[in-house]
Amino acid sequence: MSNFLLIGICLLAGWLVKRYTALPKDAHKGINAMVINLALPAAAFKYLPKIQWSEALVMPVLMPFVVWFGGWLYITAYARFAGLDKKTTAGLKLTTGLSNTSFVGFPLVTAYFGEPLLGIAVICDQVTFMLLSTAGIIVALNAADGHDLSLKAVLKKLLGFTPFLATIAALILPRFIDLSPFDPLFDKLTATVAPMALFSIGMQLRFDGWKSELQHISAALLYKLMIAPALVLLLAITAGFKGEITAVSVFESAMPSFITAGIIASQYQLNAKLSSLVVAVSILVSFLTTALWYWVIGQWV
Repeated sequence: MSNFLLIGICLLAGWLVKRYTALPKDAHKGINAMVINLALPAAAFKYLPKIQWSEALVMPVLMPFVVWFGGWLYITAYARFAGLDKKTTAGLKLTTGLSNTSFVGFPLVTAYFGEPLLGIAVICDQVTFMLLSTAGIIVALNAADGHDLSLKAVLKKLLGFTPFLATIAALILPRFIDLSPFDPLFDKLTATVAPMALFSIGMQLRFDGWKSELQHISAALLYKLMIAPALVLLLAITAGFKGEITAVSVFESAMPSFITAGIIASQYQLNAKLSSLVVAVSILVSFLTTALWYWVIGQWV
């Protein structure tokens, strides 16, 4: 119960602080910077060295690819049906094909499955970011005006992401160096991920103009919150994967749209209003749909 109270209190506090206090427009970016550059790398060092590698770990690696490619096909078909322009199509591909596996995923995985399984969520999150930094950036650059699609731009985005570098280090360094003396530090920094990430999300929630975009928002959420996790669950059942690793992987696929994907859509002017609305509405609705998926997962996995 305390985990769910934490989620609600931090989201509400972020929204209230942004709405009723005189904060700078981009105040949430300072919080994001700490989460991304300190807390998430600490989570990688805390959990990844302790993971017992097995065949089942293919699920958290494959999950983001299934969600991304399924979303790409789904939005391509929907764009033709709805007559969407190139920029809107690209923005929807970003926000439906990438899951919020950390800022929302970490708190919900902790609430439903317990903190020890956050290591699986870390794997899901890093693969998701690699997709955003490669396939996602390619989609954005291809649709945006005045941007050249280059390998340099893609590599710069990927190699400049601190949690990705921390993940690589967390997988390699423990083979040569005993990092256990730093465990208390990693524990304290990791504990800040959920409250600070949720507070930041609360500060960024915007719903102005949602009625005029309801059709497109509904189409995006149908895939992101229902079809995508169904595809991942079907893959798990077909491949015969079961257990906690598979359960967390499927659950992470049911997360709302990746906030950073919405930021990329805004940065490259890919119908920023619609992309932001998809992210915001999906976050709120996901607190209901993830509860449903937790029950479904328990019946199958």
